[in-house]
Amino acid sequence: MAESRKLAAILAADVVGYSRLAGADEDRILARLRALRSDHIDPIIAVHNGRVVKRTGDGALVEFRSIVDAVRCAIETQNGMVERNAGVPPARRIEFRIGIHLGDVVEEADGDLMGDGVNIAARLEGVAEPNGVCLSSAAYEQVRDKLRHEFVDLGEKELKNIARPVRVYRVTMGRSGEKSEPIASEKPAVRLALPDKPSIAVLPFQNMSGDPEQEYFADGMVEDIITGLSRIKWLFVIARNSSFVYKGKSIDVREVGRELGVRYVLEGGIRKAGGRIRITVQLIEAESAAHVWADRYDGALTDVFDLQDQITDRVVGIVEPSLQRSELERSRRKRPENLGAYDLYLRAMPHVAAQMPEDIKTAMPLLEEALKLEPHYASAHANMAWCYELRFARGGLHEADRIAALRHAHATLTSGTDDATALAVAGFVTCLLGAEHEAALNAIDRALSLNPSCATALYLGAQAQALAAHGEKARTFALRALRLSPFDSLAFEAYMALGEAALLEERYDEAATCFANAAQANAKFSTAYFCQAYSLALAGDMEEARISVERGFELEPGFQFQVNFQWRIAPPLLEQMVKGARLLGLTI
Repeated sequence: MAESRKLAAILAADVVGYSRLAGADEDRILARLRALRSDHIDPIIAVHNGRVVKRTGDGALVEFRSIVDAVRCAIETQNGMVERNAGVPPARRIEFRIGIHLGDVVEEADGDLMGDGVNIAARLEGVAEPNGVCLSSAAYEQVRDKLRHEFVDLGEKELKNIARPVRVYRVTMGRSGEKSEPIASEKPAVRLALPDKPSIAVLPFQNMSGDPEQEYFADGMVEDIITGLSRIKWLFVIARNSSFVYKGKSIDVREVGRELGVRYVLEGGIRKAGGRIRITVQLIEAESAAHVWADRYDGALTDVFDLQDQITDRVVGIVEPSLQRSELERSRRKRPENLGAYDLYLRAMPHVAAQMPEDIKTAMPLLEEALKLEPHYASAHANMAWCYELRFARGGLHEADRIAALRHAHATLTSGTDDATALAVAGFVTCLLGAEHEAALNAIDRALSLNPSCATALYLGAQAQALAAHGEKARTFALRALRLSPFDSLAFEAYMALGEAALLEERYDEAATCFANAAQANAKFSTAYFCQAYSLALAGDMEEARISVERGFELEPGFQFQVNFQWRIAPPLLEQMVKGARLLGLTI
């Protein structure tokens, strides 16, 4: 093939101070670079449809079909590097500079790229700060209205061997881990394959009451509809934590369908006034954005649960006309008799989901009031158990909190509830605080028999299986959870379970990578860093292991191995952790 010219988005990246790093320990720096490419950089390039044109030892030249893809790839790469370098001494950090240009290039017969388009990107990389991204004006003009990042005009710069000055813009990276959000019209970064059965995502309903205080009510309604649909075994339902990432955003349902890997999208609005409620709903076929069905429901507020069941029945009937009535009945839920208890529960749920001490202080009084109104409310008991478990773990390990958590968990498990999330949370708490592995696993199995699409049950079940030393089951649960709810706040639990499963099988390098992913998913979760350290020590990488230990102690200075692990983990997994801890000289 002869050489040809084309317009291309070019990204050039280079390691800051590579000669210094390599001079100190070339073998180690090369090994770390190879690892970064395989588990961080190359996957991000692939997600954004990039092509690595060539590598230059410590750098790379990458071609993209879209300049937006190129910039998003650069930002995600740099934010990920900041997180990975957290706790690493400055002298040992691997940091990149990135330059991006949109211009004319010459493509050689072997796929290599030449010309000013490439040279300008390379020179822009030299202008960028460590962990920074610089764009040419040609690139900036194409992304300025398509990404919600700010750009700083650095003025015109004389670039070496470039005939005319180039106007340069620096990306304001923001806080570590921040993602570059595309405007709704942009194509998605991730495209998931459709499952082999009908699939649906329920988006947050609009609160049309004009009262911000009613947001919790609209969100609770949607969550209950998701739960109702999820109880249908043949239906693949995206979990609430993933569908709610679109809350408050202007979206394109075709984009949502591609990003979540679903065939249908349900959206709507709720207007609540006095004792009346109006719910408008529309079901959309995601690929074509065609409206399959739309309807409006009006009723008394006291009929809210009947309205939810009507919506569930209609949607299910349209998605799968051949559904048998017996399967529809599985979508029915036992409801609290007292509507005031339900209202208090809805108010508490956002604070429980945050899993932070200050939020727990807000959630617990609301749940206590709900239980006063309805003492046998299983969902409120389960979330009280979780609150007490979190307070026990992060508030001084007081025995009274542990006993209270188990009391509420057992109240849930013996209630006869058909709420899958409540059963999973209660089972998980008994696993963590009572080492009751079999009771926990039975509760989670029951939850999944009631609701096979319950992401919470799968995430917490993966961890419970791992702690019980059931490695293969833990892996199965974790991978299904990540597919069902890819943006879930509980994703770190799946990575922890995958790491523990690998640790059980003495695949220490793989375990370290999984625990690193857990730390990246939840940077405040100290246990992930300690588990990563044990795995690295067992793999023979003591230097990196000690860095992970330091990071763990920064997050949790009072960490004690015995309290955090010994009484809650099955012996085969515990033995592996003890071996790693002893190699690091930690007190057992």
